[in-house]
Amino acid sequence: MVQYLGKEIGPIGFGLMGLTWRQDPPPLEDAIAVMKAAVDNGLTMWNGGEFYGTPEYNSMTIIKAYFTKYPEDAEKVVLVMKGGIDFKARKPDGSPEGIRRSLDNILEQIGGVKKVDAFNCARRDPEYPLSVTFGVIQKEYIDTGKISAIALSECGVDTINEAAAVTKIAAAEIELSMFSPDVLNNGIAAACKKHDIPIIAYSPIGKGLLTGGYKNVEDVKKLGAVASFPRFQQEQLEHNLKLVEQVEQFANQKSCTPAQVAINWVRNMSNNPELPLVIPIPGSSTVPRVEENARVVEFTKEEIETLTNLVTGFETAGTRYPEHAPVNT
Repeated sequence: MVQYLGKEIGPIGFGLMGLTWRQDPPPLEDAIAVMKAAVDNGLTMWNGGEFYGTPEYNSMTIIKAYFTKYPEDAEKVVLVMKGGIDFKARKPDGSPEGIRRSLDNILEQIGGVKKVDAFNCARRDPEYPLSVTFGVIQKEYIDTGKISAIALSECGVDTINEAAAVTKIAAAEIELSMFSPDVLNNGIAAACKKHDIPIIAYSPIGKGLLTGGYKNVEDVKKLGAVASFPRFQQEQLEHNLKLVEQVEQFANQKSCTPAQVAINWVRNMSNNPELPLVIPIPGSSTVPRVEENARVVEFTKEEIETLTNLVTGFETAGTRYPEHAPVNT
């Protein structure tokens, strides 16, 4: 267990996105069963988004349904929610009006069954200083007890430093995996350490690729929208599968799954004195996958060195997102 925002939570968290933001999301009853499995298996850092799904079926609606059914679990879970997006313009909105709309919508749909422990804007809005955006969150939502803390998402070094000068930052939600170790080398993780900001590591299994279950472009189409991302195209994919093969070989020797290797490599970053607390948040849409992802696999020093050498010796082909998508904002 690890300490986070005054609560004890599991060292591996849970991403809610796949339960509602996909072409064929599982029905509510199945989503609740998956969420229950997450709690029962210690995945108690939950990460959702205002825009994960439709107005009728999204992170907030399934959170409300879950904690209405299992109110005793509300204090066991730390809930981090993303928002701050102008849906019509499809761009970040850090304006006072935009932040109020986003947070009010999140809180209204959750309906008071679970407190939002931290809120982050999905991307930084360059049109508004952080002091303005955070000022509204602090004065109107934290000071009034509506939510507990402010976090960051997909942030760059300058934003981390500026944000830390404005207020206490509860977490930075950034991509970190064996395919995407960029933050370990570009100053982002170092900035988080400097300001004692935990990292919520999203996509720790490389958006599914590190499960070993996707071997060609046709397989990748099952992943939905990410199939159009640069690193999943034919030439790039063929190259990237070479890393998957090496992870599979290691997993076989370790008697665990490739996903467990990938998740626990990220989790192990917390043991590095040069890095802050790192909590991977793999997503799952089935109970067996939750149970698989929840397994804590311990590595020897030599095994960590082997895995890290795999990562540092491999250059992922293709960028994390399409060219137009804002990253490290």
